[in-house]
Amino acid sequence: MFKHILIPTDGSDLSRRAIAGGVALAKAIGARVTGLFAAPTATPIVYRHFLPVGYMTPQAHAKQIERTAEQYLSIIQRAAEKARVPCETVSVTNDFPADAILKIAKKRRCDLIYMASHGRRGVSAVLLGSETQKVLTHADVPVLVHR
Repeated sequence: MFKHILIPTDGSDLSRRAIAGGVALAKAIGARVTGLFAAPTATPIVYRHFLPVGYMTPQAHAKQIERTAEQYLSIIQRAAEKARVPCETVSVTNDFPADAILKIAKKRRCDLIYMASHGRRGVSAVLLGSETQKVLTHADVPVLVHR
């Protein structure tokens, strides 16, 4: 069965539920996990929910992204430790999360990607796209979608 599960996170509540599910699956089948946070490139403009909300230096923005990555990845690390599942975490910079997920899955030789789907439909799905859909379309390994 699966021996190495990649669990990407974006820090959302749904992503947190997927972390719990992915770690539980890993424990049940004796797999290890790699937690991933794909951070955007640090720019002078700071965005929240796809809207510009402020300005800061790229260096300050990079520090903020680093703190956010640590916060989100620590959730995976703690869940894995509690379940006694071997875990590594990785943060990468990439403006295209699906690409980062696929690259890390290949680089780390993961044999399953376990990720959340926000289930956007209609216009929001078209405008915002679906990172999960992109991963499903292009992955070379199975993808288990948590909804």
